[in-house]
Amino acid sequence: MSNKFSTEPSLSTQTSSSLFTLTVAPAKVIRGSGVLQTAAAEIACLGSRPLIVAGESTLAISQQMQPFLETQQLHTAQATYGADCCEASLKSLQKRAKEHKADLIIGVGGGKALDTAKLVAQQLQLPVVTIPTSGATCAAWSALSNVYSEDGAFLYDVGLSRCPDLLILDYDLIKTAPQHTLVAGIGDAIAKWYEASVSSGHSQDTLIIAAVQQARVLRDILLQKSAAAIKEPGSEVWREVVDATVLLAGVVGGLGGAQCRTVAAHAVHNGLTHISGHGSIHGEKVAFGILVQLRLEEMLQGNQLAASARQQLLKFYAEIGLPQKLSDLGLGNITLGELQTAVEIALVPNSDIHRLPFKVAPEQLMAAMVSTTAPIDSRDTTAVASTEGTSARRSLINRVSPKGISDEVL
Repeated sequence: MSNKFSTEPSLSTQTSSSLFTLTVAPAKVIRGSGVLQTAAAEIACLGSRPLIVAGESTLAISQQMQPFLETQQLHTAQATYGADCCEASLKSLQKRAKEHKADLIIGVGGGKALDTAKLVAQQLQLPVVTIPTSGATCAAWSALSNVYSEDGAFLYDVGLSRCPDLLILDYDLIKTAPQHTLVAGIGDAIAKWYEASVSSGHSQDTLIIAAVQQARVLRDILLQKSAAAIKEPGSEVWREVVDATVLLAGVVGGLGGAQCRTVAAHAVHNGLTHISGHGSIHGEKVAFGILVQLRLEEMLQGNQLAASARQQLLKFYAEIGLPQKLSDLGLGNITLGELQTAVEIALVPNSDIHRLPFKVAPEQLMAAMVSTTAPIDSRDTTAVASTEGTSARRSLINRVSPKGISDEVL
């Protein structure tokens, strides 16, 4: 089950400079039902010899694009990225693009296909179009690519010089994806609030304030509408949730930069990839990571708001089908050594977990990872007195007086 890994992976290439050189949004976003065909003219504005990068399961979709791309006199070639956005795939695709004399990269698929396409485009200094086939992540929007090993273990991320040149969001295409991909996207997107508020909630930077508040809006949309959306694929509420997971989640990272994107929830994801491989998808691991982060806030800060938030998320997760504990990720029988491996990766010196306002020891993270469904225990919330009030979220409550679920979920 375990993968070979370096104990010192370069987990993040992003620095605080991203706060001054922001990559906020794609140059153009086209969204709607059946827009894929009508977007061919926009694609043609960016190049005439596109290389389409897709996953093996979405290669058929890219083949269906050929006829309407040909109406714009585009000479296309196709290539699959394989199982992951890994270094071997990147090298192979660069070679394929050069052989085709590509002047444009089109990514079609889920997060890993889009991350691969974006990174290949940057390496070759070509424009890139992203066409998501599910609502599983905001990869179609963001100026970021995650690189994995061939076994699916997270290695590092790459901050890109710009967001995609064109994002095409076709609801008819998204609707064909398995339902669990959108559920995972909800888990990935809702993390933005729980991570950004704790890392950046006290910031006085105007755009970071905006990013954190957008994360709050994003959370409320998902809490209010996800259950109905999952029951009614293709409906108006379903489209609103797809917009939230694919687009609005990207806005948060674009406005706020790296520190508003990822904290402990994504660090836990990174660690889990070293013991779970392809057993679960990105957003599912991130959703579990939110519970771990809130558990850490309970245990190490005595944060009762975090305790309440965790209990409400557990109910929400149960309603829509997100994982609540390790066994829900297929990791119910992992060994102590495997858990230690995940914890080591999550806590490497340049991990995103260190954006938390307190230090986390390995044994504390392990305890949090195996107690995500624990009932609220007064001993947890009083064992470590919080010297900073009840975290950044309290100051945000004072700053903004939202309506509806915002008053209840903290």
